[in-house]
This record gives sequence, C-alpha cells and structure tokens, in this order.
Amino acid sequence: MSKTEKSFPRNFTGCLTCVQVLNIMVLLGFMLNYALRVNLTIAIVEMIIPTTNTTNVTETANVTDMFNVTEHPHREQTRYQWDTTQKNLLLGCFFWGYVLTELPGGRLAEIIGARRVFGYSTLLASILTLLSPAAAAAGFGWIVALRVLLGFLLGATWPAILPMASKWIPPMDRSKFMSNMMASSLGAAITMPICGFLIAHLGWESSFYFTGIIGLMWSLSWFAVVYDTPAEHPRISDTERNYLLKVLPQDENAKKGHMPVPWCQMLTSPPVWAIIITHGCSVFGYFTVVNQLPTYIESILHYSIKHNGLLSSLPYLGKYLCALASSVLADSLRRSGRLSTTSARKLFTGFAVGLPGVLMVAQAFFGHDRVWSVAIFTIALTINGAVTAGYLGNGLDIAPNFSGTIFGMANTLSSLGGWLSTFMVGELTKQHNTYAQWQIVFFILAGVYVVGALSFIIFGSGELQPWNARQPTREQEPLNDTDKTEKA
Repeated sequence: MSKTEKSFPRNFTGCLTCVQVLNIMVLLGFMLNYALRVNLTIAIVEMIIPTTNTTNVTETANVTDMFNVTEHPHREQTRYQWDTTQKNLLLGCFFWGYVLTELPGGRLAEIIGARRVFGYSTLLASILTLLSPAAAAAGFGWIVALRVLLGFLLGATWPAILPMASKWIPPMDRSKFMSNMMASSLGAAITMPICGFLIAHLGWESSFYFTGIIGLMWSLSWFAVVYDTPAEHPRISDTERNYLLKVLPQDENAKKGHMPVPWCQMLTSPPVWAIIITHGCSVFGYFTVVNQLPTYIESILHYSIKHNGLLSSLPYLGKYLCALASSVLADSLRRSGRLSTTSARKLFTGFAVGLPGVLMVAQAFFGHDRVWSVAIFTIALTINGAVTAGYLGNGLDIAPNFSGTIFGMANTLSSLGGWLSTFMVGELTKQHNTYAQWQIVFFILAGVYVVGALSFIIFGSGELQPWNARQPTREQEPLNDTDKTEKA
C-alpha cells in the first residue's frame, strides 16, 4: 500500500457510503456496549433497601440529588436486602463471563464474520438486559447468573470488530475507525445521567428497559445495513465496491476458507507481545483511575465527585474527543508520508500511555489538593484516548488476518488487570486509608504506564508480519531444481 494513499472516494449521489454507515453503526454499537454494562452501576443504589448506615443513606440520595428531582412519594419500588458483599459481587461478576470470550470472540469473527458475532452478542445482551428486573425478583442467584452471561456475550464484541475493519477500512483510515471503540466512554457519560433521570422518575427498572430497548433497535438496524465484506453487501455502489476490493484484496483467501492460526509464530512475535503488554498496562491504569477516583476524592479529599454529573462525565468525554482528534491526525500523517506506520504507532502510544505515567508521579506529589487531583486525573484519562492512533489497532497493521485473535489475547489480559487494580488498591488502603498509602498507588500506576509505553516503543512495529500470509501446503510449494529434474 502506498504511503500516499488517496482518501476514500465520496459518493456522488449525496448519500452515505457503506463505509460511513459502518462507522456510524460501530460508534453507536460501542456506546451501547457500555450502556448495557453500566446501567446496573447507578440502578443498584435504588435496588437495595436503605440501612441505617450513613454511607448507604448518602448513596441512595445520590440518584435524586444529582438531578434535583423530588422522588414521588406514592411510587412503590421493589427493593432487596442485599448486603455490601452481595452488592460488590453483583457489580463484579460481569467480568467472570467477560474474560472468557475475548479470545474466542476474536477468532470466531475471523471464521464466521464479525456481523454475526457482534450483532448476535449485542442482540442477546439486550434481551438479557430487559430480563434483569425479572431475574432480580427471582432471586439474587438469578441476577448474578444473568450478569455473568451478559459479560460472556459482550466480551466477544470488542475483538470481533477488528476482522471487520480488515475487510472494510483502507489501511490509511484505520486509526480513525478505531476511535469508534472509544465511543464506549461517551456511552457511559451519556447513559449514567439519562438512567439517573429515569430512575428518579420511573424507578430503577426503567434503566434496564431503556437500555434494553435501545439495544434491540440497534441490533435490528445492524443486521439490516451491515455486511461482512463489500462483495456481500447488496446495496453498495459499484464505485465503492471496486475501490475497496482494489485496496483490500480479500476474495481469494475467502474462497479458500479461514486460515489456521500460526500460534508458534504469533506467540514468539515481539510486536504481538508489545500490543498485549501495552494494552494490559494501559487498561490497568484506566480501570484504576476510573474505579477508584470517587473513593479517593471522597475518603482523602472529603469531597463527593458524584454530586457533580458534569464533572464526572468530563474524563469520558475528553477521552473520546482525544481519540478522534489523534486518530485523524495519525491517519493524515501516514497518508501524506510524513510518518511511517511504525513511527506513528510508537509516537502516539508513547504519548497516550507514557504521559499518563508522568502525570501519576505529579499526582503523588500534588494529589492532596482537590483541584489538582481532579485536573490531573481528567487530563490523564483524556490523553489516554490517543491509544486509538497508537497500539489499539496495531493488530490490523501487523496481521490483519489474525487481528481479532491478537486483540482477544490483549483484552483478556487487560480484563484480568481490571480485577487486579481493584485488589491492589483494596490491599494497600484497607488498614490505613491515608494519602501516604495512595501515593504508593500512584507510583505503581506511574511504573505500569511507563512499562507499557516502553514495551511498545522498543518492540512495537507497523510492518506486516510474514506469518500473516497463508502458508503454502505441500501441493502448493514451488518446485526446486531437483524436483523439476525428476518431473522431467
């Protein structure tokens, strides 16, 4: 592929191209992905019967206080006597299923297509979301099982989208396409205040019904307008199909069937491990900051960030905007030839993962101040959005035929990192929840971020790997001189 690849041709009819429709559906799909995940986060406050414990009373008031809504005195809500252990179990069990389908989801998308994997996973997850109130009413075990199954389904969606990008998105436009995955953060920022408003007016069940219905609508639209390859799409224009088939040759491999994974070459490839390690470090830092920020600000700075909905949404919004801006810039630099793919991936990964490490060091020294803490956390999360121009879609550069498998391995490690970050903070602060203990957390975060950035800068690559190509079979191997003589 030429470094000066032209931009995608515009549709002269004035309608959206199929690639543009795919971008819109993927963006909305990842917004929905987080909506189906975080609806419980805010609903659970109203699902549990308030106790005399001060913390629980405060939490119960947060939903209505955040939106300045007076709860209807005559509206009766079903509530459950779940203790703190059960509450945390319910919030965390999603990841039990989530971590199991990362690798299988990516590989399955390479074999049967991302349209079915992403579409059916989201469709079934939406149905389960609609059944959540009934599962809670049936018993605690039922709602836990439902959330595990929900995680099992949604875990397959993230790695599934990369194989689709390899069939639809020209190489010089892939950074911008990958920024659609960061719309998940935007989905969380939008979903939480909407669900809070609905809960305050209609009860906690409404948050599940709202997100579930939106999910069903999206799923039906997905199957109506998205197809696995340009050759399969019934409504694509000849101009768009011919252009995509020219810049993305794919039909010959498709006719031969899916390719077996070259596990030996893949697992001994430094660029693959650069992606896996960097993704694990980046997500470890992200989950630690997002999940522990409210706790830190409340317990150390004695200020509740949850009372300010806008302030809570800023990191999510900033991350998406940074992802979009950096991706457009990276694709522009690569297309013009000013940066090679390898240089672009390393530059933006160093910025998106390395700089938050520096900011965590600053947090360790200035984190005792409320304004500095919120500012540093927000800037760190915002900058981290630039991973879409860095390592996040790098699997498409080095091995598009196995990009789903590579991302599945990376996301499996990062999912375990999400649990590990919670365990780490809990162990460090359970005896002495002091600023000194949190400084240790910040220094650990700084080290993890820097390790991730250096791993990719040293071992990362943007070059297509030789094991990505189909290996010739015995019958397909070219004849050597001896064989030619024997044949003669």
